[in-house]
Amino acid sequence: MEHAASVKAFIKHHFRHFNAAALVDAAEGYVQFLRRGGQMLIAMAGAMSTAELGLSLAEMIRQGKVHAISCTGANLEEDIYNLVAHNHYVRIPNWRDLTPQDEQALLARHLNRVTDTCIPEEEAIRRIESALLDEWTRADQAGERYFPHEFFYRILRSGRLEPFYQIDPRDSWMVAACERNLPIFVPGWEDSTCGNIYAAHCIEGTIRNVHTVRTGIEAMMALAGWYSEVSRTNPLGFFQIGGGIAGDFPICVVPMLRQDLQMREIPLWAYFCQISDSTTSYGSYSGAVPNEKITWEKLDISTPKFLIESDATIVAPLIFAYVLAS
Repeated sequence: MEHAASVKAFIKHHFRHFNAAALVDAAEGYVQFLRRGGQMLIAMAGAMSTAELGLSLAEMIRQGKVHAISCTGANLEEDIYNLVAHNHYVRIPNWRDLTPQDEQALLARHLNRVTDTCIPEEEAIRRIESALLDEWTRADQAGERYFPHEFFYRILRSGRLEPFYQIDPRDSWMVAACERNLPIFVPGWEDSTCGNIYAAHCIEGTIRNVHTVRTGIEAMMALAGWYSEVSRTNPLGFFQIGGGIAGDFPICVVPMLRQDLQMREIPLWAYFCQISDSTTSYGSYSGAVPNEKITWEKLDISTPKFLIESDATIVAPLIFAYVLAS
């Protein structure tokens, strides 16, 4: 906490204009929202888990500053990959200079590159596949069905991965989420590595019921139930890291409830912040300014709205430090 306090002091002194000032406004807005009893959903896109956002996000979860997460399947699994295979990751500082031949050489070493970081296939992906396959087949044979994050929670709680931990588990946001049984909504999970692996096992017949892992429609239904219940007593905020389906999916729950289900008493999102390096543009949802969401009945005119046009790997940890110090 002392470290977070020094970061907050630095930010308040130096971050005075432009995107820096927007960062301060968003962070202070986050703090005030929580003080009013608000609960926050984090929407996490990109490769933030491979960027080790868990170093700051895990503590946010532990301290009750995050109440639900919507994330891509990649972010869900990549936090666990880092947990068990961190020492085998390979960083490529000169990644912009790589030739196609260099990329082919990385493939031959079973290193899957994410910008400057290579995920080791054998130590990370295949180790997790083995653990997941055991859970998938056990559930399949028992006629049970779970969401993607629930399978990971079962593995973490079993302790079978603990001998392979290569980072402090306090720096894993999935471990923190598991400890608090945090609601996680994963749209488009089949677009992840584990989703691809699951599909392969369904094709092979190892898994008989393709719906053993619950679907995106069911995730939207679960999100609707969570939003309806929590919003009865607490305003709900939306903190979006990046663009894409991780943000598009959960923010739509409000107009679905209000318009499609005619639940007009459902309140709109009461706080909104997006960190994005997408160019503000016409027709790009990731580049749309927050006011556009008013027309879709997602945000209200009075909803505090913040847009920070910058790199989330830099901005998100700073905001989290500010919130943790408040």
